[in-house]
Amino acid sequence: MKVGSLSGRARVAILVVAVLLAGAVGTVYVLRARSQAARPAPAAAPAARPAPSATALDAGDLLAVRAGPAADSGQVFAIERGDGGEQRPTGLHCKRFYAAAGTALCLRVSTGLVTRSEAIVLDRGLRELRKVPLSGIPSRARVSASGRMAAWTFFVAGDSYLSVGFSTRAGILDTRTGTLVKSLEDFTLVKDGRVHSAADLNYWGVTFAADDNRFYATVSSAGKTYLVQGDFAARRMRVLRENAECPSLSPDGTRVAYKKRVGDATDPWRLYTLDLRSGRETALAETANVDDQAAWLDDRTVMYGRLRGDSSDVWQVPADGSGTSRLLLKDAYSPAAM
Repeated sequence: MKVGSLSGRARVAILVVAVLLAGAVGTVYVLRARSQAARPAPAAAPAARPAPSATALDAGDLLAVRAGPAADSGQVFAIERGDGGEQRPTGLHCKRFYAAAGTALCLRVSTGLVTRSEAIVLDRGLRELRKVPLSGIPSRARVSASGRMAAWTFFVAGDSYLSVGFSTRAGILDTRTGTLVKSLEDFTLVKDGRVHSAADLNYWGVTFAADDNRFYATVSSAGKTYLVQGDFAARRMRVLRENAECPSLSPDGTRVAYKKRVGDATDPWRLYTLDLRSGRETALAETANVDDQAAWLDDRTVMYGRLRGDSSDVWQVPADGSGTSRLLLKDAYSPAAM
């Protein structure tokens, strides 16, 4: 039927129905809008909490390098000493690390078209102060208690102190004067009252006394290892005793902790301390093999890295030979107590 043929009454009826439908639709829309407005808005997703980070060397912190197969392996992290401290990454990646009194030493190897090894000295804010190009594989790092003196050891042939043909190079930097000694082999060594020189001399594991001049280190020659005491200013060292490696001087300067070869080729080293005044040697309660340069958590406690499969953990043990060893940090090595 054509619209034009509708009667006037029919047209009025159609118009009324259209108005009523429009009103109903509008009412439904308003009610739905009110219903949606009345519903509580969904809670916003919480913002991701940024991982805490350490941007400075703070007193009371314990620092170490992350070990194991994890993605952050090799990154230096800080943790407040005491149980339950939160680990804070520093952003530094090092093969070996040590810090004291606002000075840090990072030993690293950068790979690319050319592999480079270097020792990086950083300030309290972890800003680079000096870079020393070196060669080899980082092995040991140490900073004096004042933060002035930095020392390192690199393997330049072989990669283990158990290797028959291993060769190391130990150097020292005076950060105050800029004096750099790239190899302790340039110093004079005195053994049994006479100057001792040999083509097979190797030095490693330096540790400093409070005066920033006297130091201790390991020297090997003819298949034997010795603890030496050095005078940095005089460029001179003397042998103190046989069979002592990787010395670490206590904070009070009275004792040296070191590893001593007492076992077989697969399980050779145990930790000892030496009283420098009496000459008395004490075996520590750690019975596991320890191939590390120990560090001191405080005057009463020694800490050190201990291998575990493809990782390493930091352990602690009383320095007087009492007690037992105890896990300090899991999946970590190269510890330093600020």
